[in-house]
Amino acid sequence: MDALDQIEGEVAWLDGRFCGRGQFAVPAGDAGFVMGATVTEQLRTFRGRLFEPGSHARRLASSLCLTGLEPRFAPEELMAVAQQLATHNHALLPTGVAPSPPADLGLVIFVTAGDLASQHGGCSGEPRVGIHTFPLAFRLWAAAYASGVALRSVSVTQVPQTCWPLAAKVRSRLHYFLADREAAAAEPGSRAILAHADGRISETSTANIAMVIGGRILVPPSADALAGISLNCTRQLARGAGIAWDERSLTLADLAAADEILLTSTPSCLLSATRLDGRAVGDGRPGPIFHRLLAAWNELAGIDIAAQARHHAAIDHQPGTTS
Repeated sequence: MDALDQIEGEVAWLDGRFCGRGQFAVPAGDAGFVMGATVTEQLRTFRGRLFEPGSHARRLASSLCLTGLEPRFAPEELMAVAQQLATHNHALLPTGVAPSPPADLGLVIFVTAGDLASQHGGCSGEPRVGIHTFPLAFRLWAAAYASGVALRSVSVTQVPQTCWPLAAKVRSRLHYFLADREAAAAEPGSRAILAHADGRISETSTANIAMVIGGRILVPPSADALAGISLNCTRQLARGAGIAWDERSLTLADLAAADEILLTSTPSCLLSATRLDGRAVGDGRPGPIFHRLLAAWNELAGIDIAAQARHHAAIDHQPGTTS
């Protein structure tokens, strides 16, 4: 592997070699690009340290097994490289003004199916592996900690198990794109809820979904939605706070009757949905369970997550700055 200190500026990693971000590229004939045949994991940092790398490594290993991809690097090796990359690139971020938390990174690991034989003279290639980082786009969700987000039910459904295993985290996501486009057409700024063809709620395009009713949290089981790392962290925090947590299939009618709706994802950790199909959820504001769990997330992360997002979103919007 090339040494990090030999490369100036932001660094990425591709097939065993560190490279400048500008040299990081996947051939147009790669099956990941042509067919979306790609397994992926997205992580984030807190103060430059990757959050839950072990959990992400285990899910990556599971996705590789489910899809039959066999890269020459073990998930644990990739996580070690990922932390090197995160440490190096995090040091390049603006430091901010104390006592506000510094900015943080998102990090993606992907494994493609390699060169597509039909575009490489009949010869296929071994899986291609890449890792890259990007500054978290706090402006996209910073305001939502206080105001919540809007959700819309859509006609686009979740991909059935007969297409590919729901437990595999993959890049084949056209249904997410179409679902969010339909949601935005119905209500600008809203996010789509994907359900299965039989009406079971699955997830949004960017987050796991949970509902609160009577002080109890209900979430779709793993048969209905990809098991999220942030969802599992929220489960542990809820149990530590004495909040009951159960799994069962949910319907749109269940969500409409919820006291609160929670969204968990890697970049934002925990948000509240305060509107569903144009109607208020609860009293239309993030509720008490959300606030208790966000406080627990802050303690776990060692920073005020919402304050970090608001601070850096404001910096991004200042004249002469870029995100």
